[in-house]
Amino acid sequence: MEKGRAQWGSKIGFILAAAGSAVGLGNIWKFPGRAYEGGGGCFLLIYLIIVIFLGAPMMLTELSVGRASQANIVGVFHNLGRKNFAWVGWVGILGAFIITCYYAHVGGWVLRYVAGYATQSSAIYSDSLGYFYNMLGLHSDGTTSIPWTAILFAALFMALNAIIIIRGVEGGIERFNKIGMPALFILLLILLVRSVTLDGAEKGLEYMISLDWSKVNFSTFLAALGQAFYSLSIGMAIMITYGSYLPRDENIPGNTALICAMDTLVAFLAGFIIVPAVFATLGENEIGKGGGFAFVSLANVFHQMPGGTFFGVLFYLLLLFAALTSCMSLIESIVAFLTEHYAWKRTPTTIIVCIIMFLIGCLYTCTQAAVPLKGIWFDATNGVTFPPFCDFMEYLTDRIMIPVCALGVAIFVGWVWKPENAITEVEQCGVRFRLAKVYSILIKYVAPVAILTILIMSIAAGITLS
Repeated sequence: MEKGRAQWGSKIGFILAAAGSAVGLGNIWKFPGRAYEGGGGCFLLIYLIIVIFLGAPMMLTELSVGRASQANIVGVFHNLGRKNFAWVGWVGILGAFIITCYYAHVGGWVLRYVAGYATQSSAIYSDSLGYFYNMLGLHSDGTTSIPWTAILFAALFMALNAIIIIRGVEGGIERFNKIGMPALFILLLILLVRSVTLDGAEKGLEYMISLDWSKVNFSTFLAALGQAFYSLSIGMAIMITYGSYLPRDENIPGNTALICAMDTLVAFLAGFIIVPAVFATLGENEIGKGGGFAFVSLANVFHQMPGGTFFGVLFYLLLLFAALTSCMSLIESIVAFLTEHYAWKRTPTTIIVCIIMFLIGCLYTCTQAAVPLKGIWFDATNGVTFPPFCDFMEYLTDRIMIPVCALGVAIFVGWVWKPENAITEVEQCGVRFRLAKVYSILIKYVAPVAILTILIMSIAAGITLS
């Protein structure tokens, strides 16, 4: 084990790092589409309520058990005297590992698009779909090839993460986030000003602040629940690991509120950037979500926008910062576990883990578009068709492992370790937790029911909540 456990060097450093972990690609390329489908302002209101009554209590819970135990997500349960709950930590670590395998490659795609808009935007504008598919090894004549371009940029993205993680908590993660997060907010504000000043953007703005309850149904609540839940990095070993680096005099309730507010603000700003821009350039029916929308559809937005190439570079830089801050938090959780549980050294552990995850992620990139490769992993057998490798990775983590880990943490704190111990932990050094009674009810009853709902309904209904 490394001598002397790492700690955050400053309060602002921790807040920016934790907020950076929470702010990911989903805030920017999935939230706007879900907000549009959920009735604009209705979805925003529902989302905000869920963040307050589910997201914040769960984040406070993970930060408090992390600091109380001063350990990684598996060591938490050993140090708090409940080794029989260690399986929760193992699920969290495995989930973080699998997520990083493919998340790092998507980060590589973003890095490729930063370079693409800066050097060859005309090629993107002329055939946005073809440009995206060529990157993934699928060509217009129907042939496929190994997507070396996507793999190269994924390797560069993973190398950036490894360099930051090797430098440690304070010298690497905290220092990067002190630069990356302010830069992210500056880019958001620049893009917001450009978007809302486009001709026709007022219709998108009006939609985002209107309350169209006709578009709200049970699926809307479930989508908002999942979006808020996953956006805050709950159930992924991250907040427990980050909490374990907190000094005893930090105000966990106050920090939790700030982190949730920053993450929610980014999602809302992204919605007010993308929805008005699409209304102004393509029309409201073109708003979507996910990678296809972010890499293909938005090219048409930037093409029609005055100064679109410049703002395209800014947008993908924004995505790059979001991807980096989230990916490094996942890797840190894994490295912290391995260096503490097995007494491995940080530098070689980081390098080896990043190489392994990068190589596994290559399968994800290859199976995105190179159809013949899919048969290597999953095929129709006795009439049963299994999802391709890339879909399976996301299904396993998003719909099963993350909710299971979070449910385990909620049950552990709510019924085994008890909310009173979490409250005692956050009230150290004179910190007052005025909502202690409300928190106890939320973590014992509301959180487990909500998480179990996500787990059951996302599997049963086939709704993607990542």
